[in-house]
Amino acid sequence: MKLTRLPSEFQEALPILKKIKDAGYKAYFVGGGVRDILLDRPIHDVDIATSSYPQETKSIFSRTVDIGLEHGTVLVLENGKEYEITTFRTEEAYVDYRRPSQVSFVRSLDEDLKRRDFTVNALALDENGQVIDHFNGLEDLKVKKLRAVGRAEERFEEDALRIMRGFRFAASLDFDIEEKTFLAMCSHAHLLEKISVERSFIEFDKLLTADNWKLGLGKLIEAAAYDYLPGLKGQAIGLNRLIHSIMPSFSFKRSEQAWAALILEIKVSNVKLFLKGWKTSNDFQKMVNQILSFYKIRKERKVTSWDLYYYGFEVAMLSEELRRAHALDYDFEALKAIYNSLTIYDKHDIVVNGSYLIKELGCKPGPHLGYLLNQIEVAIVMGELENDRLAIKNYLLKELDNG
Repeated sequence: MKLTRLPSEFQEALPILKKIKDAGYKAYFVGGGVRDILLDRPIHDVDIATSSYPQETKSIFSRTVDIGLEHGTVLVLENGKEYEITTFRTEEAYVDYRRPSQVSFVRSLDEDLKRRDFTVNALALDENGQVIDHFNGLEDLKVKKLRAVGRAEERFEEDALRIMRGFRFAASLDFDIEEKTFLAMCSHAHLLEKISVERSFIEFDKLLTADNWKLGLGKLIEAAAYDYLPGLKGQAIGLNRLIHSIMPSFSFKRSEQAWAALILEIKVSNVKLFLKGWKTSNDFQKMVNQILSFYKIRKERKVTSWDLYYYGFEVAMLSEELRRAHALDYDFEALKAIYNSLTIYDKHDIVVNGSYLIKELGCKPGPHLGYLLNQIEVAIVMGELENDRLAIKNYLLKELDNG
C-alpha cells in the first residue's frame, strides 16, 4: 500500500529521514503515528526508527540530546522541532514481565517490528509513502481488530502492560480484540500485579477517557483483569454498573470526572486512600473529591452561592455532567447564573485583609482573626454584606460587640 500524500506532521519530518538515508542508513516512520494516518485520526507522535546506532545517529545531526541511549533513542533537534530517533532493536528475556534484560541493536527493520505489541502498531512507512506491513496489520485495521504480533502469550509475558494497552486500544480505536489475543490477555491478566501502578494508571486513565470507554472496560471486566488492579479486586458488579448506569455515547470530559464516576459506582468509602493506591497526585485527588462532594450536594439540597464560590465553575459543570450522564435532572444554566452573580470569586477580591482588621479595629493576630475574615468572606459571597470597607467595618463592630 502506498499513500499519495503524507500529513503535514510527517512531511515536516521527511528531511530527518533524508539525512539519515544520505548518511547510508535506513529510516522509517513507525508506531502509532503510522496507524493513525491510515485511520484518519489526529497525529500525536512522529516516531522514527533507523538502522543507525545511537552514536551514528548523533554524528548525523548537529543538535541531539541523549534521552535513552541504552534503549537506542536519541532526541534530534531540527528546525525548531524535536524528533525521537530509535535504533532498530531486539530484546532479550524480560525481567519481572516488565523490562528486557538486554537490548540489542540490529540493522533489520523486520527484527525491530517483531518486538511490537499489536499488528496495527507494527507498521512502518518510508519517505515515499510506502507502507511496510510484515504482520497483516493493514488487514486488521480494515476489519477493526486488535491482534498481537506473533504469539500473543509471548508478547504479554515480555511486558504485561500490553494487556492494559490492549483494553485501552480497544476503547480508543473502537476495535474488537482477536480471539487468541484476548484469551492470552485473560490467562496472563494476573501478571498485571508485576506492573508499576503508575504505568497501569496511565493506560486505565486513557481507557476511561476514550470515546468508546465502555467497550474497553467491558473487555477488561470480561478478562477479570480488575482483580489485579489497585482497589478493584472483586469489583465486577460495580464496574459493570458503571457501564450500564451511564447513558449511551457519553464520554468523560476529563480524567477526574471519569474517576469520580468510577468511585460512585464501586462505592469507595475512602476516596483519598483509593486514589493514593493508584499513586495519583494530591491535586488529582482534591479535584475528584470536589466533584463527588458537589454531586452529593446536588442530590441532597439546593445549591447556594457559597457552593459555586467554594467549588468553582469547572467542578460544578463536571459534576452536573455526571448528573446528565446518569439521566438525572440537570440545569447548567441555573448553575452558570449563580456563578455569574457572585460578587467575588476569590478571597483576595475582598477590599479588606488581616492587616486592615489589626490596624483599624485593633484585632489581634490568631485564630479569632481568621474566624472574622472567614465570616466576612461568607457574608459577602452569600449577598449578606457589601464588599465595601465601611460596610465591612460596621459588620465587624457588630460582630465584636456580640462576641
